[in-house]
Amino acid sequence: MDKESIIEKINGFLVEEFEVEPEKILPEANLRETLELDSLDYIDLVVVIESNFGFKVKPEDFAPIVTFQNFYDYVSNRLSEKVNS
Repeated sequence: MDKESIIEKINGFLVEEFEVEPEKILPEANLRETLELDSLDYIDLVVVIESNFGFKVKPEDFAPIVTFQNFYDYVSNRLSEKVNS
């Protein structure tokens, strides 16, 4: 899956699951603030990632993720690791 497809898929489920307006999802925007995430929302986000992309997410994986771009890169890197392993 190429990076553009990953971004489209992520943005699609963020709009649907977290009811955020698509125009607010910008690469440099703060993920937590834009989506108004609380601890339960993070669990929902993990479940959505795991079901859409087929890999397990550890809570500590989210520590360095601040922006949407960080999030896209994380998912892309994890998918690359999965393909190459």
